[in-house]
Amino acid sequence: MGTNPARTHPARTHPVRTSRDSGTTERPVPLWAERVARLLPLVALPVCLWRLPIGFGHQMGMDVAPETWPRWQLVAYVLTLSLLTEAFALLCRGLVRPWGETVPHWVPKAGGKRIPPFLVIVPAALSGLLFTALLVDWALCTFHIGGFSDAPYTHPGWQVLASVVSGLFALWGPMVLALTYAYWRRRQLPITAR
Repeated sequence: MGTNPARTHPARTHPVRTSRDSGTTERPVPLWAERVARLLPLVALPVCLWRLPIGFGHQMGMDVAPETWPRWQLVAYVLTLSLLTEAFALLCRGLVRPWGETVPHWVPKAGGKRIPPFLVIVPAALSGLLFTALLVDWALCTFHIGGFSDAPYTHPGWQVLASVVSGLFALWGPMVLALTYAYWRRRQLPITAR
């Protein structure tokens, strides 16, 4: 009796390391994609925290005129923007989770139905491209390329801190595009082709 090489060497059947807690996705989620999805909210957190003092009138070292909005509007705007940023980062987890492939069962009428891949891929790719444009803008302004510049700062330390915080946030675009690519790869073939 011969042995099945696929059984003795599981790496030959699944060359990509996969996450153990990827749930019941149609196909295994690559471990790198799971890690990127977990990093997204953490990459966004510094810029969310950076914004909060601005809502309360602190300029965070920027040498610009203070906002003329009423304080309550500025605080509401900054809090809403920060909450939406983190919500979007958490929503990107759907690119590696079962609820990004199948409508959750608690949703009336549509629960349990398979989500067509393009309904996820198109908005994710567009968002990734939009945030990649922010990365380009960040690079142009931070390194003063082609006459671009960022806000003036009262001290170089503030400028370095702002560049690091916004630079982390600017990584969002490529991260979302990488997750979208992994999602597309997992869902491009019919389920019967597994």
